[in-house]
Amino acid sequence: SLPAASGLVEMGAHWIHGPSPGNPIFCLATRYGLLGPEAAREENQRVEAGGHPPLPSVTYGSSGRVLSPEAVSEAHNLFDTLLASARAFQGAEEPPAPSVGQYLRAEIARRVPALGRGEEDGRQLQLAVLAACLKLECCISGTHSMDLVALEPFGEYISLPGLDCTFPGGYSSLPDRMLSALPEGTVLFNKAVRTIQWQGSFREEGDEARDFPIRVECEDGDAFLADHVIVTVPLGFLKERHQDFFQPPLPERKAEAIRRLGFGTNNKIFLEFEQPFWEPQQQLLEVVWEDESPLEETNADLEANWFKKLIGFVVLQPPEQHGHVLCGFIAGKESEYMETLSDAEVLSTMTRILRTLTGNPRLPPPRSVLRSRWHSAPYTQGSYSYVAVGSSGDDIDVLAQPLPEDPKDPRPLQLLFAGEATHRTFYSTTHGALLSGWREAERLNQL
Repeated sequence: SLPAASGLVEMGAHWIHGPSPGNPIFCLATRYGLLGPEAAREENQRVEAGGHPPLPSVTYGSSGRVLSPEAVSEAHNLFDTLLASARAFQGAEEPPAPSVGQYLRAEIARRVPALGRGEEDGRQLQLAVLAACLKLECCISGTHSMDLVALEPFGEYISLPGLDCTFPGGYSSLPDRMLSALPEGTVLFNKAVRTIQWQGSFREEGDEARDFPIRVECEDGDAFLADHVIVTVPLGFLKERHQDFFQPPLPERKAEAIRRLGFGTNNKIFLEFEQPFWEPQQQLLEVVWEDESPLEETNADLEANWFKKLIGFVVLQPPEQHGHVLCGFIAGKESEYMETLSDAEVLSTMTRILRTLTGNPRLPPPRSVLRSRWHSAPYTQGSYSYVAVGSSGDDIDVLAQPLPEDPKDPRPLQLLFAGEATHRTFYSTTHGALLSGWREAERLNQL
């Protein structure tokens, strides 16, 4: 959570997904009194949103007009139905396609004649909205394309009930409260780790009596000896660095799981305005490029087209706290390309797009821009994991397995693994990350 405009913006996790009794983040936040009154309402905790918060929205087309709400919701409903059917192939011997994207496109192609009530204009509009739905799904899955997301295990991910909600004091208010219970000086910051040496025999200077199997060496030369290390670095970092990060290297089975699982980028672009150009009740401004179709290849020229991957903007609520701020979401290679641009380039592109979409060439530009850059952050190298084509939930379990593998090893549980990418049904979420940490702590308790 960073201070921006007149309030806070979340550079990372945005919502509690599924705030209900089964969500440990929600339970902790409630116990600490960190949520607003809306989140606590029992009827809100029972809503089945399926991972898509239903926000009052307006949809702008690239021709500079607001698109027909009926046409948009018809396409959305079709997409939601198809997406739900994509979750049904778990355990199937032969799923109809390797990826979620290929399956969805085949199903859309079958329905083309009936789209838009059979009229050409209506059909093209429905296809354009469906193309926008696929981009939104890329943001949710944290992937460049749904063609990279495996179909068979797709249904293993569990969406909890509850209307997604935010932290009035910022998501950081939760870890801040958790940290406040620990003794002073327990947590060390800015201690980048260079290597984790394990299966060794290390001694503190002057203490010959006790040896440790692990030595954690930091970039600044400091070293820490330990019996156990819980590794929670993101999968993106492991993909890039696991060969030299662990000495000796990880067993082949673990390295393979790291290689096979997917890890992509989802970024945010915050735009602050003097005055809102949207209506007070609108909480989501969707973007549809009217010439696009999920059945046609998109133009791969990132420089010319990166902004077309943007799914639209969430209005930060309430404006009394945040000012007039829009938060845009963009995933994949286009998102990674956006990280290479200057703030000025992003700002001018966003101004141009919003003028095109609203049909108002004199729309005032945003006052400021702030964005996340998760792909170029050296210790994350992306946002969160997904189960990629060629991998399965078994790879998540392999990634979560502690080392050494031999249960009879006299020095067990030297390396333990936690983080969202190690939770088989809640990967990509904060609650999955938290549960994985508790799981590893409990392993050590049991020992």
